[in-house]
Amino acid sequence: MKFLKWTGAVLVVVAVSLVGLLYAYVSWIPRGPELTDPVQTAEGTSSFVMTAYETSDRRTIRVWTHRPESWTPTDPVLFVMHGMGRNADDYLDAWAETADAQGILVIAPEFENRFSRYVTADYQEGNVRNVFGAMNPESEWAFTVIENIVDELNARNDWAISEYDMFGHSAGSQFIQRMVMMKPEARIRHAIAANAGTYTFPDENVPYPYGLQNMPFSAAETYGTELTILLGENDNTADQGFLEQTDRAMAQGNFRLDRGQNLFAAAEADAEARNVPFVWQVQIVPGVGHNYRAMSDAAAELLVTLGNDAE
Repeated sequence: MKFLKWTGAVLVVVAVSLVGLLYAYVSWIPRGPELTDPVQTAEGTSSFVMTAYETSDRRTIRVWTHRPESWTPTDPVLFVMHGMGRNADDYLDAWAETADAQGILVIAPEFENRFSRYVTADYQEGNVRNVFGAMNPESEWAFTVIENIVDELNARNDWAISEYDMFGHSAGSQFIQRMVMMKPEARIRHAIAANAGTYTFPDENVPYPYGLQNMPFSAAETYGTELTILLGENDNTADQGFLEQTDRAMAQGNFRLDRGQNLFAAAEADAEARNVPFVWQVQIVPGVGHNYRAMSDAAAELLVTLGNDAE
């Protein structure tokens, strides 16, 4: 009997400690870097730190920018979403030459988290749910932070940016595909999701982030957003980067190329069943594996084509 009581007491202490650690994580660990003074966006590469949420100051975010000398507020704006390494500056660097050549303002938010190898809810899942599984207010979704960054840049510079393009690779691709699914009213013009490891499928019987069970969803707005699923032809093995291999993930396909094609087919069938327009597309990049720089180059060419088609 004493042994059972002792074991029970230990389990209670462990449970309380875990809850305490989770609460600490939610409350203060992911605060982010120190705020910087609000200044206008300089030419070339720079960064600033702003409050991520409009309704709370407990989370900050660093935002990297590259503004070509020739860029004006009527020229294209591109958000580049980093991968699992949370290395926004590297992703910005991969786009700098293209930005200068094509006159694109590149914005690379850095969703810093020291536990990023173990925690995915805050970034690639959009911070839609907290670590306890409860819904966060939409004002604290990571998807909403993108919109807040646009508003902040407009306010600081007296700009009137009304739309933007997006490119993300790997974890950043997961972010973009889920943002299109969960926040279709965002000011996205073209979105390119490259080599995602997992996706949110339009299946209301599968829990988020793999499906849409108990989640808000507007099929007409989602499928009416111009999203390209960009896939490396050689991203067809499980040993490139970190590829999730849980049961939920494996149900989407054996590797990234497979999963992306399956997502596109499922979304196209869902749009047809709901009788709503479907403007998504899927493209395969020949000879490329899980390489964000090569996929960035392919995305840059695609954006030129999409821009020309829109004119």
